[in-house]
Amino acid sequence: MRGFFGMGVEGISKGANLGNLVRSTHAFGGSFFFTVAPNVDEDEIRVSDTAASSLHMPFYNFGSIDKMMLPAGCELVGIEFLPDAVDLPSFHHPLRAAYVLGPEMGNLSPAMLELCDHVIKIPMKFCVNVGVAGALVMYDRLVSMGRFAPRPARPGGPTETLEMQLFGQHRRISRRAKG
Repeated sequence: MRGFFGMGVEGISKGANLGNLVRSTHAFGGSFFFTVAPNVDEDEIRVSDTAASSLHMPFYNFGSIDKMMLPAGCELVGIEFLPDAVDLPSFHHPLRAAYVLGPEMGNLSPAMLELCDHVIKIPMKFCVNVGVAGALVMYDRLVSMGRFAPRPARPGGPTETLEMQLFGQHRRISRRAKG
């Protein structure tokens, strides 16, 4: 997958949720993680982040929105359950993105929403846990931007072989039977 992404949360208050989301970001290949004005217990984060993810990717803690900094060219994508937000399955992920979720039992602040280049929602009946929401968005990014064989029309695994891409050119690898 080309490009990069980071994941972040604004105003999170449960360290276990934060640790879970940091670990998921690391597992999905995130380039960085950030918090804005968190209110968490550091020990809770360590218990739920069993991969010690902050040792393997940058972790930024911004005390407020005005202190927040993102890489050049990075688009901020808010994840919020709003009526006018774009449904996740219809969203084209930016090549360079930072995704941000709001706190448990709350929403992204109006100031954060104002900074967002895009706002997306997961089409569900009600909001889910912040860690689950973040993992769903990262999975959707992986599926939509990664190189995977096409899904078959019938249940089961792919029936077509994915073409190898070498130096920008496609090369078909055939599996010829010897004999």
